[in-house]
Amino acid sequence: MSKTLIHCALLSEAQTFINFLKLTQNNTIQNLPIGTKIYEDKNEKILLLVSGIGKEKTIESLEFVYNNYNITKAINIGIAGCSDSSIKIGTLFCTNKLLKEINFASITTVDTPLETDEDLETLLVDMEAKYFLEISRKYCDNSFIFKVVSDHLDIEIPKKSFVISLIQNVYPKIKIYL
Repeated sequence: MSKTLIHCALLSEAQTFINFLKLTQNNTIQNLPIGTKIYEDKNEKILLLVSGIGKEKTIESLEFVYNNYNITKAINIGIAGCSDSSIKIGTLFCTNKLLKEINFASITTVDTPLETDEDLETLLVDMEAKYFLEISRKYCDNSFIFKVVSDHLDIEIPKKSFVISLIQNVYPKIKIYL
């Protein structure tokens, strides 16, 4: 059965989808990469993957999912830093497609948080988007990257409750792409 994949690095980024889509954690999966969590809906149409932050965790968990499930649509949703302080915290962007009523911006994926935009040539910065796109393109023709501005290049990880509220606020705009 084909599935839509929702990929988040953090559980706090995924919590809104888990709640609204009534997803339950699947604890029976064999050989799941350490730290990776998978949630599914009762109709088995949606698979939500929480990979952990960064390149290795993103690549390893996505390869596992694509090698074990039939994914026909893949969505990455998460927070991102923004180099333009005039853009409001909580603003939603799609970084790989032009979509109606959703802002578009380019994104740079880094391995460690940036403290300055000195070498940044894009509006947004995160730690997973590039790897999500590279892996997903090998297996799936239909992918989206949604990022919500969480900070203006602050190296501190935002509080979980703050991340959950940011994603909840943009959920109505994203759910139509599921």
